[in-house]
Amino acid sequence: MREHGVDETVILKELEDAAQRNVPYARVLSSMCTTPHPIALKAHREFIVSNLGDPKLFPGTASLEHACIGMLGELLHLPLAAGYITTGGTESNIQALRSARQLKKVDPGKANIVLPESAHYSFDKAAQMLGVTLRRAPLDDELKVDVDAMAGLIDRNTIALVAIAGTTEFGQVDSIPAIGKLALDEDIFFHVDAAFGGFVIPFLKDSSKLKFDFEVPGVMSVAIDPHKMGMSTIPSGGLLYRDERFMKLLEINAQYLTSQVQSSLAGTRSGASAAATYAVMRHLGMDGYRKIVSTCMDNTLLLRDSLLDMGLELALEPVMNIVTTKLPDAEATRKKLCDMGWFVSTTSRPEALRMVVMPHVTRTVVDSFVTDIKKIL
Repeated sequence: MREHGVDETVILKELEDAAQRNVPYARVLSSMCTTPHPIALKAHREFIVSNLGDPKLFPGTASLEHACIGMLGELLHLPLAAGYITTGGTESNIQALRSARQLKKVDPGKANIVLPESAHYSFDKAAQMLGVTLRRAPLDDELKVDVDAMAGLIDRNTIALVAIAGTTEFGQVDSIPAIGKLALDEDIFFHVDAAFGGFVIPFLKDSSKLKFDFEVPGVMSVAIDPHKMGMSTIPSGGLLYRDERFMKLLEINAQYLTSQVQSSLAGTRSGASAAATYAVMRHLGMDGYRKIVSTCMDNTLLLRDSLLDMGLELALEPVMNIVTTKLPDAEATRKKLCDMGWFVSTTSRPEALRMVVMPHVTRTVVDSFVTDIKKIL
């Protein structure tokens, strides 16, 4: 740090230069985040000083968070759900498994969690933090977790089952009703990671075929990210519980705060994220999100059809707004596209090129991308 401060105009120019080095979203087909809705940006700025880690100092902001949980609960078929606004899916997943760890007392070093091979890397972080073992069940031909294989991995030290509603690589949805039944039969805590799919599945035309939330008996917690398809600002995640007692398992004393207990993982928490989420959900409503998802799916199918017309094979028929196509060397293709200014990603098993069609991926962007990929294939 300098001894003397720098003039504001110099700093603003430095910030502008730094921002210009960022990749514009219109060239990004690898991210599950997008440009936030304008009303979310306005709300975020208005509440930038609010700390939800000490909610009695910011009761107005706390009321917005409470309203967010109510709206998310309605979306997930449980209006009276308990929960809070997190920093994103990673925190939500860690906290859900922390609840499961507190709920079932198992000898240290013996506790395990059964989850799909397709689970997000945040579960590895959770395992490290909680001192538990991950038992990964294989996927079937549709890239869903094999429920019978999950059942075979359960023992008396299993503290939780995990399913994914919108896998990171392929956008697939596990057979959650079947896993919910398994959880009830075995009396095991069941968490659903719907960080991506939570704001997509309810707005699909055939959404009734994909039951994934508290509508399913046995589901005890759900992770859902407003800062992905929810169009809120970063960081805005959501963790919801079927019963408040699961959240109370996380409480610790916080004597010096005006609020005497905390359940969140972070101490200081952004009130701006809650305000932004409240604003955009109130503003868009179900109909607004339905239009956004519909447009994304139209562009997803446009990209799918364009790749099929090129003679390419899909790794999976799109379930939501993710397109994956098999290639002999997907990583080499990714690098070539990167050299052309496009940011896409690859999958592991099967190896494929992966494109996420977020709201910033318009029809014009798809057409431009297809034009460029034809040049290298």
